[in-house]
Amino acid sequence: MPALETTLSLLILFTSLLSTATSHSSFSSSSSSSPSSSTLYEWRSARATYYAAADPRDVVGGACGYGDLVKSGYGMATVGLSEAMFERGQICGACFELRCVEDLRWCIPGTSIIVTATNFCSPNYGFTPDGGGHCNPPNKHFVLPIEAFEKIAIWKAGNMPVQYRRIKCRKEGGIRFTIDGAGIFISVLIRNVAGVGDVAAVKIKGSRTGWLPMGRNWGQNWHINADLKHQPLSFEVTSSDGVTVTSFNVAPNNWNFGQTFEGKQFDS
Repeated sequence: MPALETTLSLLILFTSLLSTATSHSSFSSSSSSSPSSSTLYEWRSARATYYAAADPRDVVGGACGYGDLVKSGYGMATVGLSEAMFERGQICGACFELRCVEDLRWCIPGTSIIVTATNFCSPNYGFTPDGGGHCNPPNKHFVLPIEAFEKIAIWKAGNMPVQYRRIKCRKEGGIRFTIDGAGIFISVLIRNVAGVGDVAAVKIKGSRTGWLPMGRNWGQNWHINADLKHQPLSFEVTSSDGVTVTSFNVAPNNWNFGQTFEGKQFDS
């Protein structure tokens, strides 16, 4: 079985640190993570392990903030990324194709899987990167649900060499905006994003305001302090390749915290 540190040890400690580090900043579309057309489909080398879900709670939560992955539409086609790939949460929502390589004993020939980045595999500095610290820098490492891992390799393989590439995401329906918060604090979870999948910048607009930039709180949770109650809400979402989709009047003027609304979608 894979070492315990490569399970999705993501959780409250990491997300609270990530929130502190990024709560007042937003990422520009010129970030180094922006995939160019020449590298989007380029195969690269990494390694992959898996975790076996012990109970349904294992598919809830995670460092990208999507909550229940099944209800959010991601199912088990998900992956946690090592620190060298996670990019402080900006990579959340990106899609990858993975295939098993170099080990004919364990690889399932001619297979690949497509997964969405939804989580973080935290480093374990009690081990060296090549001595058990699979998710330590500078390792590029994927942690998959066993259901996904077994589509490309036999589970006994453990820590497998793989090849991966960024691909465009295909999603059903539009971008989904879940509004949370209290009073003038508004938090919006953005999910089901097609195209390159990861969000670099978000703006929100009420019927009585101009476009207001939101800050990345953590993962794909974005926030702002503004009194926007009793106003229909519009959203402008920019992905890491610089493409922007604007959805006008997504939420009606009687929206409430806890509700989810659907907007337009990126081309895939």
